[in-house]
Amino acid sequence: MRKTARGAVAALTAGIVLTGTAWSAQAAPAAPATPAAPDCGALRAAAAAPGAAAAAAAGDGTPSLSRSATTGKVSFTVANAQAPIGLWSKAALTLRTPVTKGTARLDLASHGFSTDSVTVQRYVPARHAWVDLDSRSGGGSWPQRGTLTFPVSAKDASARHPYSVALRFQDLDRPGRLTVNASVTDGRGRTLRAPARTVTATRPQVSVGGWQGTPALTRGGAARTFTLTVRNTTNRAYPALGATYFAYGAGKQHALTPKDLLLQQYRPGRGWERVDLTAGGCDPGMGATLRPGKKVLAPGATAVYRLRLSVAKSAPRDVVKADSGISVNNGDQSFFSRRLLFTVRGAR
Repeated sequence: MRKTARGAVAALTAGIVLTGTAWSAQAAPAAPATPAAPDCGALRAAAAAPGAAAAAAAGDGTPSLSRSATTGKVSFTVANAQAPIGLWSKAALTLRTPVTKGTARLDLASHGFSTDSVTVQRYVPARHAWVDLDSRSGGGSWPQRGTLTFPVSAKDASARHPYSVALRFQDLDRPGRLTVNASVTDGRGRTLRAPARTVTATRPQVSVGGWQGTPALTRGGAARTFTLTVRNTTNRAYPALGATYFAYGAGKQHALTPKDLLLQQYRPGRGWERVDLTAGGCDPGMGATLRPGKKVLAPGATAVYRLRLSVAKSAPRDVVKADSGISVNNGDQSFFSRRLLFTVRGAR
């Protein structure tokens, strides 16, 4: 289903991300299913910040697991106690007993987000590719339990020669906890169970300053200055940090277009620079990718985006209300969004 540019802002309302029940400076209401970026021509291009490939690659390869269980016939291990939203987190299922035509099963239990928003993939060496696991929802619009399965065979697996399946997972919604109970049916009527593993879904701390309530912007008047601050409070680096801005406003006969809004971003050593807004390809609306301050956001580091927005004197008179928003992402996965409503007053 195609989303309109207006739908892009509506997506902010629904919570662009795996990304509560009311808008806050830290989170948007979560959608029960995996969210999608707006598919609206040029707006889609503006919405996807560069570096998506780097974000995906961050979870590639066989995990180096620090939280490993080394005993038992089957174990499920995770590389990190934290699972930051917007990053792939490494895991593995390891067999220490022969299994022929078996089935691995991961039973998920979440607290704080829907299990429908959890994506889990396994690495298939023969295809050199990550593939999604078969999933079954726990039911309801906000399931907190779900099941994922995949086939597994390791006829030569033993305690001396364990066989591991590389996995990676990602929470696409909000912070919370995820518990995984892994088991394997060995094709001979036995079910082997691994100890449960629990991880904490986290994300950087994000705040918007200088934009309270629904400010009024005057056609041809002064700009509204505001600041987006992203502090990486997780224990992993974000390798493809990006931020996007969206705006939409319509009256009875006209809608705002990119020439009606002036968005600027302050760059150290360069001063205020104009950020080109791109019109949506299928409905009035616009978006832009903000210029990166820090492409890689290390743990404990902070990125600050200083912005200002003004309305052109020539903006249509019948547009008196506008809907806009900010989204922060790691490549193509948003982990924060907030609406920035404003009204438009008559020209000076």
